[in-house]
Amino acid sequence: MHYTNFRGESLSKLGFGAMRFPQFGEGWGMPINYEEALPLIEHAIANGVNYFDTAYVYHGGDSEKFLATALAKYPRDSYYLADKFNLAAQSDYRIQFAEQLERLQTDYIDFYMCHGISDTNIDGYLKQGAIEYFQEEKAKGRIKNIGFSFHGSPDILRQTVAHYKWDFAMIQLNYFDWFHINGREIYNILKENNIPIMVMEPVHGGLLASLTPEGNALLKEAEPNRSIASWALRFILSLPDVKVVLSGMSSMEQVVDNLAIVKECKPLSDTEMELLEKASTMFFQTIGATCTDCRYCTDCPQDLHIPFLLHCYNDYKASGEWRLNRLKALPKEKQPGACTACGICVGQCPQNLDIPKLMTEMAEKEILK
Repeated sequence: MHYTNFRGESLSKLGFGAMRFPQFGEGWGMPINYEEALPLIEHAIANGVNYFDTAYVYHGGDSEKFLATALAKYPRDSYYLADKFNLAAQSDYRIQFAEQLERLQTDYIDFYMCHGISDTNIDGYLKQGAIEYFQEEKAKGRIKNIGFSFHGSPDILRQTVAHYKWDFAMIQLNYFDWFHINGREIYNILKENNIPIMVMEPVHGGLLASLTPEGNALLKEAEPNRSIASWALRFILSLPDVKVVLSGMSSMEQVVDNLAIVKECKPLSDTEMELLEKASTMFFQTIGATCTDCRYCTDCPQDLHIPFLLHCYNDYKASGEWRLNRLKALPKEKQPGACTACGICVGQCPQNLDIPKLMTEMAEKEILK
């Protein structure tokens, strides 16, 4: 394992994101399958991972409780916990923080964040007294570092950075965002302000585990023995200002693959970077919705499995209308046509996707009529 220095602390370059553990059933908030998930944590720790990132809402609150169980046999000073205050889930930051300490069975949290600052919630996080309270908790030693995770525009990031002397920040970053959206600008704003960077969604919620057939072929020709997903992790490892890169690992295969990549820690060469940008551009031209499967949108009045439907949308955009065939297996009330365009999901989506519009586009296809 490679480690990075964070103010005298040695953090594993690979962090374990606790949002996608094996669970019983599909959908947001389903309970974690402890029997399947525990070996993932144990194997990661045995191979040097010491940074674990969770949140109040992950797995319906079960993520924090699971980590308490999984880490109970390890000395508290042998690992680092990152957690987040979620304004939408419980606006009283005092109550939420106390509950998180109880769930985690710990006296302190190493890296504590405002969860998902964006263009629509920035005032709620920065102007309601939460940060001042977190400062008090830091003075008591119950928070070691105060930061924020971010899903907004560059302008909102600049406002956030100017508001407080943050200890760190976590951003969504991957080569897709870097080459085609605003990932590079977001990264550079933090770099210019000397704010240590943690990275989430390096594989864009699994979106970059496979590109187009042509793009996959390009990368496989260059590195036949590497997975397509490994290119995404190597891209982040090539950025010098990233302290920790998180991966929400849900299988032993993913854990083993990621550990091997970080152990080697081989940055992309200039030639490989150009090749990756070419493959990414091929993918960008076909993709429809940059969904990361965060599942914040699943509080749907129609009980639609929106991430699944968006993945179907991307599949259809990449491969053709026939790929919508699998939606016919769903009851009519679970298909895109059941969307009432209420807009609740739009307000919850960190990617700012116009989900009702995408649902309408699918519903209007002849194959689903």
